[in-house]
Amino acid sequence: MTEQHDPLTWRLKSERPGPVGYLDVRCRTYVQPDGKESDWDVLQGPRAVALVAFTEDGHGILVRQYRPGPDRVLAELPGGLVEPEEDVMAAAARELLEETGYQTGSAEIVMQTYLASFATHVRYAVLARDCRKVGEPTPDAEEFVDPLLLPREEYVAHLLGGQYTDADLGLAGLVAAGLLKQTG
Repeated sequence: MTEQHDPLTWRLKSERPGPVGYLDVRCRTYVQPDGKESDWDVLQGPRAVALVAFTEDGHGILVRQYRPGPDRVLAELPGGLVEPEEDVMAAAARELLEETGYQTGSAEIVMQTYLASFATHVRYAVLARDCRKVGEPTPDAEEFVDPLLLPREEYVAHLLGGQYTDADLGLAGLVAAGLLKQTG
């Protein structure tokens, strides 16, 4: 049996240590309360947004795309970087349209968080409802995407399964949509 190649998969050509421009890592030296100094690598980056998006008929919208970290194609939340002076909601609408060809109906920011304790990136979860198809995807030059619609139950199961990045933003969107119950 031959292995099928996913047309979205990238092929690794080489690997070398150190960032090459996409990631900005800075070493910060801190003086701790006891007077000792410690160095910390801090990942610097722009704001980002991810959408938990539903069509008018209740299907969840995802984007299949290759992710270099996991080294595989994942069904991801639509989203991307927020330009420096751009409004988060405008960025969410732009990213959804670019990656999927869908336009938001109603949308709201449901969570804001940091990428990690060692990063400056602020990330936003947006819940978008009543999205409708208005065109074809127009991804950026280095994006190779394949929009995917899933029935609500399959969509929720996918987001709960964790086989995508931005799982925290996905869960926040499901809670805001009333598809998961908050406890405590």
